[in-house]
Amino acid sequence: MKKSIYGLTQEQLTEWLIEHGQKRFRAEQVWDWLYRKRVTEFSHMKNVNKECLQLLEENFVIQTLKQAVKQESADGTIKFLFEMQDGNLIETVLMSFPYGLSVCVTTQVGCNIGCSFCASGLLRKNRDLDSGEIVEQIMKVQQHLDEKGKDERVSHIVVMGIGEPFDNYTNLMDFLHVVNDAKGLAIGARHITVSTSGLAHKMRQFADEELQVNLALSLHAPNDELRTQIMKINKAFSIEKLMDALDYYLEKNNRRVTIEYILLKDVNDHQEEALQLAKLLHDKRHLTYVNLIPYNPVNEHIQYERSDKKDILAFYDTLKKQGIQCGIRHENGTDIDAACGQLRSKQIKKNTKAV
Repeated sequence: MKKSIYGLTQEQLTEWLIEHGQKRFRAEQVWDWLYRKRVTEFSHMKNVNKECLQLLEENFVIQTLKQAVKQESADGTIKFLFEMQDGNLIETVLMSFPYGLSVCVTTQVGCNIGCSFCASGLLRKNRDLDSGEIVEQIMKVQQHLDEKGKDERVSHIVVMGIGEPFDNYTNLMDFLHVVNDAKGLAIGARHITVSTSGLAHKMRQFADEELQVNLALSLHAPNDELRTQIMKINKAFSIEKLMDALDYYLEKNNRRVTIEYILLKDVNDHQEEALQLAKLLHDKRHLTYVNLIPYNPVNEHIQYERSDKKDILAFYDTLKKQGIQCGIRHENGTDIDAACGQLRSKQIKKNTKAV
């Protein structure tokens, strides 16, 4: 299969075209057609010569994703299920906030991290997405907005969909450079957040990039025994290793990191855990923010329940009293398959039954 042209950064596209006998300015023209005019066929690039167009047609494709399902929530959230060229399915979510339109992208087909509360982990990792397939999720959503004719644009990105972004590091980095490019989509680095379940060595590598991109760490438990129980990755990267990597990141970048904490009823939502979390983050409290997340029940195979509202508020109050910056995440798309990976797993189950 031909590769997606979205997988090339502007520098890589320029180098490729020059190597194939084209002038440097051709790359600028092609880039403009892709990201400013957002064409979906090479033949629509009107000021690009035939030789260059033929070269692109022979080696690349623009569209590799096909919309399989689209769910729209009453709050404006839209969840897309895309089918890729090899038949695999991925999810992408468009969310509306007062500050703009945010898209949550997927980086892998399935996930090997195996968090016990997550629908993404119900189906093992099949493969990594290449950078073009990640970029195209943004382009598909932007094209959806263009078709509405309201002059709306994707302004924020969260890399929190199916998969572990740092387990697909090279493609992730190319994706970030493409969407951040000032001559393309021009989505500001500070408007992009990458979430990790805690690959400590990759957190250090990401720190060395010295980007302005935001980092979120999915912690979900304040001690090793509990975290290992709900996140098997903790066996490889203990909380001590994570905190060391987090210290390295904060020292290198001096940028606030979000600590993601899903509240599971009678599992990690007690006052004991709140106090342990506050102690764990005490020396980092000025550069961390705890995002408390009410749990979205997934299906009958995952038995966790959402914490009671009073317990969520009590957890929040305890953190605040201990000087920890925190908030309770606003929920989007609760009337559709809101949990990450939920729509994909349902669709695969449905297709399997049909066969």
